[in-house]
Amino acid sequence: MSDAPQSLVPLAPRSQPAPFWRNPWLWVVLAVLGLVLWQWLETRSRLAQTQQELARRLAESDRVVSESRVLVGKAMEQTAELQRKYGAIEARLAEFQDQADALRALQQEAAVSRDDALLAEVEQALNNALQQLQLSGNVQAAILALEAADARLGRHDRPQFLALRRTLARDLERLRATPFVDVPGMNLRLENVIVGLDNLPLALEIKASARPGADVVPEVAQVPWWRLLIEEGWAELKGLVRIQRFDRQEAVLLSPEQSLILRENIKLRLLNARLALLTRDQWLFRSELKAAHAWLERYFQVEEKSVQASLAALKQLAATEIVVELPSLNDSLAALQNLKASREKR
Repeated sequence: MSDAPQSLVPLAPRSQPAPFWRNPWLWVVLAVLGLVLWQWLETRSRLAQTQQELARRLAESDRVVSESRVLVGKAMEQTAELQRKYGAIEARLAEFQDQADALRALQQEAAVSRDDALLAEVEQALNNALQQLQLSGNVQAAILALEAADARLGRHDRPQFLALRRTLARDLERLRATPFVDVPGMNLRLENVIVGLDNLPLALEIKASARPGADVVPEVAQVPWWRLLIEEGWAELKGLVRIQRFDRQEAVLLSPEQSLILRENIKLRLLNARLALLTRDQWLFRSELKAAHAWLERYFQVEEKSVQASLAALKQLAATEIVVELPSLNDSLAALQNLKASREKR
């Protein structure tokens, strides 16, 4: 009996592995690498833009320094001109003083009567008051001179002096009603601003020394590689963020040499203002103070109390009137001349 052929059982087909490009983890890794590459390129681009901005600001700072030097030269020329005018005023004052001394010598040498000597003293007091008003605008000195003249006339109590005393009283009332300009006090406030200028903090300044701890290099062997990688990534991430204020004009970046020139330039402005105060030049006084105020506002930290105090002092000084309309003493001089003429007719 022949063996019957055994039936063949078909085997199940063996499963093929999926293609590698269908692996989702591969796409996740590629996406992460692409994001990291994009962040690196963006960081490099921002760094290049920052370097260009810094170079532009340094060039602008050089231009500001050049303009400041030109302004310093002009300020020095104006200072020389003001000094020349001040010297001319001093010469005139010395000339008037010599004339007063000569008049005093003549009065001592001449043998005149007591009334004539009294009128000569009154005339001298009136001339002194007039000189104080014309040369320096010193109202207080003029008031003292007129009060002294009126006191001399009052001690003699002569009827012929009444008209002159009434005229002196009217001129005294006009002088007392004249606004008082505190020139010594204003000069002292300007001096305080000039002295404190070296200690005012600048808004933005390039430091000459390196950052603290910059020369301390950590040993690479003691720092784990993963920590260095994290610190590098954090530094790159911080470079992507920039905070900037737009509510005011940006401060100019100044080097120590430029800041020194700036402070000296402001001092020259304030010195010019002091000379203008002594010569009663209202326009120059205000223009120099306004220029110094603008530079303090632009280049210094206006949030600091010292800077705010200096700005307030300059603003208050600039608003002060240093030129006032002074009354003349023509009535008193005319009354004195009429009294002397009437005495000569007798």
